[in-house]
Amino acid sequence: MFSVLFPGQGSQSPGMAKIFYDNFDYVKTFFREADDLLNSSISKLILEGPKDQLDLTENTQPAIFLVSYCIFHVLKRETSFDIDAAKYFAGHSLGEYSALACAESLTFSQTIKLLKKRGYAMQSAVPKGQGGMLAVLGSDIEIINEILRRNKDNFICYVANDNSVGQIVISGNNKDLEKFSLELMNNKIKNIKLPVSAPFHCRLMKSATKIMEVEISHLDFKSPKIDIISNVTSEPVNEVSTIRKLLISQIEKPVRWREIINYMINKNINKFIEIGPGKVLSGLVKRINRNVKLIQINDLEDLKKL
Repeated sequence: MFSVLFPGQGSQSPGMAKIFYDNFDYVKTFFREADDLLNSSISKLILEGPKDQLDLTENTQPAIFLVSYCIFHVLKRETSFDIDAAKYFAGHSLGEYSALACAESLTFSQTIKLLKKRGYAMQSAVPKGQGGMLAVLGSDIEIINEILRRNKDNFICYVANDNSVGQIVISGNNKDLEKFSLELMNNKIKNIKLPVSAPFHCRLMKSATKIMEVEISHLDFKSPKIDIISNVTSEPVNEVSTIRKLLISQIEKPVRWREIINYMINKNINKFIEIGPGKVLSGLVKRINRNVKLIQINDLEDLKKL
């Protein structure tokens, strides 16, 4: 059995999906529709950059969704592989929206407009330069949680992503992240400040949660054709009211990616297909379990691997 994975922020690069754009007219149509819906040239940003503009969260989120959605449809139309036979769809943070759209719970237009608003709300939740994220390498979640608990009177930081064995991402105000980084170094734990300008997936995103609560409550969701694994619970969800509630919670809750992958493996998933730019999620899965098969769809040759 197999599952489909959709990437989140950090997978973007100028020129992503150009091979699909150049070869399929319906991909060009999706790109043109995205430009019209967003009233901006997201297609030019994806195909040509500049990178610093593509890396802005309000651009990154709809851009990665657009690329993932296009690749999904290329796979459906250009191969005989039955992608709808997947047991689960799962996406990392914004990738959960890609999963919902590809499972026909949300429409293309609903999703791309929602992600533009989500990106702007998350980027604006904390003044620029005040918050950030830190990658912790070579440790495990129990140790990190204990360090955070032990030092709660000294600094307040939050687990944002439990990505894989030995990779955890922490969010917080920059002054607290600096103190946390020193504490990690004292414990001989490697850590790296990430090149992001906001502390995602933590309580500092409260204003973004309020915005998304209003936006999501207005949308007409359908039950997904394939069960989606929630970032918040690391378990399948297909009931519309629950999907709404969890998408709102997702803004401040940690992404439980390691648990998501382990859940699927424990349900006999032995192959994962990553649909979207890059190979970030495949790398995380490999760290969690080296025995599963991994396929990434980034160019035309990759379609033959299916």
